[in-house]
Amino acid sequence: MKIVIQKFGGTSVSTFENREKVVKKIIDKFSKGYSLVVVVSAMGRKGDPYATDSLISLVNKQNVSKRDLDLLMSCGEVISAIVLSDHIKRRGYETIVLTGQQAGIVTDSNYGEANVISVNPERIMRHLSQNKIVVVAGFQGADENGEVTTLGRGGSDTTAVILGEALKSEVVEIYTDVDGIMTADPRIVPEAKLIEKICYSEVYQLAENGAKVIHPKAVEIAERANLKVVVKNTLNECTGTLITYPETYNYSIDKNKDNIITAITHKVGRVQIIIYSDGNEEKIQKLMNEIAKNNISLDLINLLLDRKIFTIDKKDLGKLKRILDRSNIRYNLIDNCCKLSIIGNKMSGVPGVMAKIVNALSNEGISILQTSDSHTTIWCLIKERDAHKAIKVLHKEFNLGEE
Repeated sequence: MKIVIQKFGGTSVSTFENREKVVKKIIDKFSKGYSLVVVVSAMGRKGDPYATDSLISLVNKQNVSKRDLDLLMSCGEVISAIVLSDHIKRRGYETIVLTGQQAGIVTDSNYGEANVISVNPERIMRHLSQNKIVVVAGFQGADENGEVTTLGRGGSDTTAVILGEALKSEVVEIYTDVDGIMTADPRIVPEAKLIEKICYSEVYQLAENGAKVIHPKAVEIAERANLKVVVKNTLNECTGTLITYPETYNYSIDKNKDNIITAITHKVGRVQIIIYSDGNEEKIQKLMNEIAKNNISLDLINLLLDRKIFTIDKKDLGKLKRILDRSNIRYNLIDNCCKLSIIGNKMSGVPGVMAKIVNALSNEGISILQTSDSHTTIWCLIKERDAHKAIKVLHKEFNLGEE
């Protein structure tokens, strides 16, 4: 049995016309002899009747338990699955709709951000053996007590790849409203081009650092399962972007050419915090413990002898300032920052990449507030007002655009 998972996002199933295009892709694949599991997100976005945010807006979140909120949010995907199933049946094909729980997805009890513990694919396999197209409501599962849980934003991607792993599928196709993964956001850089093949580590960094192409959890699962994932556009017939291990596709690394960067992304709403030690390391340690207890996530961490520098999400700024003021510790902050991520699996061991970035930004009068790096990524903290200009400059500097 050759199994393929197809996942369709909210915009793909938001209108009758789009759903008809989705059905065409499903039937085209099915007619080629593949057994199909179709995973769907809730229809549309906020403002659309059955979108997740629209469902949440029906209640006062302060009065509703996390358990009940998960029950409510799970309805959007169930509605979407049944509506799409109806479209397929009109074409004469047999389908079965399953919730995440019915599809065998077992999670922990962390409502709103549940982690998948196990998957029992037996029920799906039984329906596939009966030549049915299985339509699964994404974004959800159930804990060991049978309580419905949701997997967090982007959870339908997680559903698709976790089922792909359990069913040993040949490929997972993620359909969305873009042609695939681009070298930069085309709304910022019009000449950004499609990346035909990309490795898991690069996509993870893209997803983690602002690019809304696929959920980071889904990338982690795909990598551990060595599962091929293709990101495609629902609305056309483009080949999309293949996500796989780098050794499974061929590229030559010419260290004399500017082909070492794969893509650039960014994340706004960052705040840089500088805490001055003033020789009191014990006080600093207590402060850091207090920050951790309050679930404030730190990023771009630089620990120096006389100061500690890091960034936080702007939504945590009020909470952090209260902690800092109570601690009576000298600090400074820079608001309205942007974390720029320059990503390339081929940059490891190549000298001069950071220097090239610094020179390119400096020549355009863009100040770098902080930097950090890993084997695949260089991060630069800049002011939000410079974000679009910086992305365009670096995209051109590393020859990432269409020729």
